[in-house]
Amino acid sequence: MGQGNLLLKMELRSDPAMLSVVRGALTGLTEGLGFPGPECRAVVRAIDEALTNIIRHTYHGRTDRPIEASFRSIRVRHNGAPKAALEIVLEDQGARVDRQKLHGRSLEDVRPGGLGLHFIRQSVDTVEFRHRKGKNQLRLVKFLPVPEPHKSS
Repeated sequence: MGQGNLLLKMELRSDPAMLSVVRGALTGLTEGLGFPGPECRAVVRAIDEALTNIIRHTYHGRTDRPIEASFRSIRVRHNGAPKAALEIVLEDQGARVDRQKLHGRSLEDVRPGGLGLHFIRQSVDTVEFRHRKGKNQLRLVKFLPVPEPHKSS
């Protein structure tokens, strides 16, 4: 983490009203990076869900706690080859997250809530949780689309 080209950094409070600001900024960023519409929406939904989980579960609904979001263009090795990707790191200063409890409920258990981690994992290529320097960090990586070759006429 921390390597790559910083595209956007946001420092916000754990106020749900800020979610629309992040959604708008991330929509513009993913579109600018060339993600197709459905993938843009999936990445935005994953970040929205992750931030909602931080607000609800880590900060217990408090609206005045800090959250930092960093968005970087990175290169990672995937299947032995370098690949361009968008890296998103969310950091909060809430209570340390027990990684054993980070699992969504069964998809067969049909009721509201509890599916956020499923949505996040379906929307991005890498999901990593860690606690570092007193902060919870969620790192998400989404590979950039491979541009289609131009057809010669």
